[in-house]
Amino acid sequence: MGLFSIEHSPAVYRADFVLYGLAVPVGATLLTVAGPPDRALELLAAVALGGLAWSLAEYLLHRFVLHGVPPFSGWHAEHHRRPAALIGSPTLLSASLIAGGVFAPVAWAADFWLGVAVTLGLATGYLAYTVMHHVLHHWHQHWPWLMQRQRCHARHHRRTGALACYGVTSSFWDHAFGTSDRHNA
Repeated sequence: MGLFSIEHSPAVYRADFVLYGLAVPVGATLLTVAGPPDRALELLAAVALGGLAWSLAEYLLHRFVLHGVPPFSGWHAEHHRRPAALIGSPTLLSASLIAGGVFAPVAWAADFWLGVAVTLGLATGYLAYTVMHHVLHHWHQHWPWLMQRQRCHARHHRRTGALACYGVTSSFWDHAFGTSDRHNA
């Protein structure tokens, strides 16, 4: 189990929670304290756009990459075989993709502040996803909304029938693209 392994030690598994748990409030503070006040609404909209982009990326990556593109699909199949194992993307990979695939291009094409704002929205979405996925597999739920998310995710992990319920943090895109469980019943 190394830094680039898909199965992690407990310490490496927690790296996403620590990195993004710090990056999100630091990014929000940076925008609030040092960001240009005359662009507050524009930057807030960019944060929202980043969050929406993550939501769609979460669905598309899970449906088409993790369930269709080797070697990712093989790695993800291991998660389906052992859902309680500490399996996930290495933090170095997610951080590199977010920094190099989101922040750098937006900062270069637009400006630094839009890069920070879009990245903040996307990183917030990714943090929500990592926390939610952990909760769904490792905690017993008592809140109705979390219980509903857990039932949906359990249906995704079922061993028979058509795969459905690719959204972890939300069923919005499953409903939009016809992959919610009610479309596949």
